[in-house]
Amino acid sequence: MAHGCDSRLRYNVAAMTTDATALVTEFCAAFGNGKTPAELVDYFAEDAVYHNIPVDPAVGHDAILALLNMFMGAIDRLEFQVRNIATVGDTVLTERVDVFHMANGGKIELPVMGTFEVQDGKIAAWRDYFDLNQYMSQLQNPS
Repeated sequence: MAHGCDSRLRYNVAAMTTDATALVTEFCAAFGNGKTPAELVDYFAEDAVYHNIPVDPAVGHDAILALLNMFMGAIDRLEFQVRNIATVGDTVLTERVDVFHMANGGKIELPVMGTFEVQDGKIAAWRDYFDLNQYMSQLQNPS
């Protein structure tokens, strides 16, 4: 493993090696750093597609912003804990645990596998694969 900054080492995230890797790493960190949905949408190309595989895809800035507002509006904070990252060309794969910090102090931890396609320094496509039932069951009783 290449050595990056200390805070990433505990998640086995290698040092940034490509612009695509750097963009996705920065984007994932932006969630935990308190970026708003309006700030997060700036990472996307105008005609980007964001697809949480269990639900319908969002296409374009307005739809992506609406989706981000929907799921981030109901929580206090969202943190992406990137465990592993791999890049081939402009495609970046992330193995993550997404931690939803609820307004009541509880949290939901959801294992996620994400695929990002980067074009011209922007995210052109983002697909997340996860078990919706695992999220819904934790939503009933967040820890």
